[in-house]
Amino acid sequence: MILPIYLYGSPVLRGSAAEVDVANADKAHVKSFFEDLHETMHNANGCGLAAPQVGVSERMLIVDGNEVAENYPYLKGFVRKMINPEVISESDVLSEYSEGCLSIPNVDADIRRPKTITVRYFDENLQEKEETFDDFAARMIQHEMDHLDGVLFTDRAAPIRRKILAKRLNNIAHGLARTSYKSKVEKA
Repeated sequence: MILPIYLYGSPVLRGSAAEVDVANADKAHVKSFFEDLHETMHNANGCGLAAPQVGVSERMLIVDGNEVAENYPYLKGFVRKMINPEVISESDVLSEYSEGCLSIPNVDADIRRPKTITVRYFDENLQEKEETFDDFAARMIQHEMDHLDGVLFTDRAAPIRRKILAKRLNNIAHGLARTSYKSKVEKA
């Protein structure tokens, strides 16, 4: 099922998402929700989506490198579904890339992030995993993990860029954004 993507200004994007009780989680519900996230993300031509972006304040996210495999061939077939992810180590080496976000349509900014991260998480089968990711895979995961803590990529932009974007962000928050996918702004 394609879900509406919550846009900048919606309170759910600024809260800290709740941990999923993995020990008592309904496996069928988890798989169904990940299917909905995947379908919603693909419908919007995205490469990642976190649960808060569809109005669910839980620590779940999906990333899919197939959307960017033309530019990053090593990401063909790369899909991760993560529950309660946590970065357990990150490189001192940073990389910079112009990021965008389905919750902040038609806005981008250069963002610096660690080039390599190691993440501990539970997968869609509720199995604990630990993996190391680098380059664009690491970036996608960090971007989506930020959503779980109420952080948007624009928060990480240079102060001058944030100032330049302020009017556009305000317009999105007031429902003046156009998207090619189902979206909404929820008022507090």
